[in-house]
Amino acid sequence: MKKFHFIAIGGSAMHNLALALHHKGFQISGSDDAVFEPSKSRLAKAGILPEVLGWYPEKIHEGLDGIILGMHAKKDNPELQKAVLLGIKIYSYPEFLYEQTKNKTRVVIAGSHGKTTITSMVLHVLSYWEKEVDYMIGAQLEGFDTMVHLTDENDFMLIEGDEYLSSPIDRRPKFLWYKPHVTLISGIAWDHINVFPTEENYIEQFRTYIDSIMPGGVLVYNELDSVLEQISKESQNTIRKEAYHLPEYFIEEGVTYLKTDEGDLPLEVFGEHNLSNIAGARWICQLMGVDEAEFLEAISSFKGASKRLEKIGDNGSSFLFKDFAHAPSKVKATSDAVAQQFEEHHKVYCLELHTYSSLNPTFIGQYKNALSSADQAVVFYDPEALKIKNRIPLSEQQIKVAFGTENLIVFTEPDEFQEFLLNHSWKKSILLMMSSGNYGGMDWDALKKHVLSF
Repeated sequence: MKKFHFIAIGGSAMHNLALALHHKGFQISGSDDAVFEPSKSRLAKAGILPEVLGWYPEKIHEGLDGIILGMHAKKDNPELQKAVLLGIKIYSYPEFLYEQTKNKTRVVIAGSHGKTTITSMVLHVLSYWEKEVDYMIGAQLEGFDTMVHLTDENDFMLIEGDEYLSSPIDRRPKFLWYKPHVTLISGIAWDHINVFPTEENYIEQFRTYIDSIMPGGVLVYNELDSVLEQISKESQNTIRKEAYHLPEYFIEEGVTYLKTDEGDLPLEVFGEHNLSNIAGARWICQLMGVDEAEFLEAISSFKGASKRLEKIGDNGSSFLFKDFAHAPSKVKATSDAVAQQFEEHHKVYCLELHTYSSLNPTFIGQYKNALSSADQAVVFYDPEALKIKNRIPLSEQQIKVAFGTENLIVFTEPDEFQEFLLNHSWKKSILLMMSSGNYGGMDWDALKKHVLSF
């Protein structure tokens, strides 16, 4: 029986990989200094939740087949140092996934935005037609127990390809490990300024990624992204290149319809970014053996990935949406999608500045006009996030100038922000909450109850 130890097992991706290997029959152990829900309950149910929190070098021994190292761990982690001393093989998360899928056809969905949604769409369609594949996805999807699934039998491995660092000791982007046979890139918009200090440096990672596609493979790319189109065409890799674009559609009585040769198809999702995602997912599904008619039948029932324009609730008049959007391009796309879908409603958009990039004074100007389609725009940041990320406070004037939105309200105290939301009248209104954080501890149940009471 293979034995692997996870350093930082509690992370969203890490605990899902641990569960997948446990289900596959591997012997799994792990450590972490903090484990939150739902990771805690899921690991406990499988019997692999660490009994005590913290790092314990005695857990590392020569009987292990390998260490899987998460990004949450530090370079000086005592368990990591013990593993190095003993000469145990140390894998980053993406390196281990590649090792597990070397003999499979790897299909990778990459890009600065939309990759989780597109991966979810493809997986939804394949599941609808009962086509078994292995997968790794960055968000929980309805009907799936885990975000990682690994078998010995399945031919395809579908992977959401992240461009962030592989591990604390491996500074390469994760997607450079995967060496895809088929890949989609949804777009390129400078992000992760703490790792890629210049836009050109960020773009260079995607150039390298395109060159890592297996010879004879296929690159599917969004032709509306001029930078992506340029580097795709410039690549000398011996691959097939296929472009996709925004399909024809219309909106009627709050429902988005996709125009197809088979007639007008009503969708559960909306927004031009999601329609573009559907066009890309259609290409990938066809390359994985699903024809167009099958794709259209299945995609009509796709409701979205968790926290990706996720409808928390509505009462027919008022709507509450949650979205993971935090990078400028994602915020702009999500905001505009809601504005287009709900023209007659009063729209309040709330954005939490939570990432290293968004809290950086030299980067925040990238958010110019990102919230301009709101009737009321709100920006919140938690001073605690600044302390953790060692950032100096941004002034209210800095934020207002950066966003270029006159009707902008800025909050830096969680209680004041929640009080604003809970005292607001939400009759025929849309509340869109965008963040990769939790607004300093938002009471979502109370907020939902209030919004839907109008």
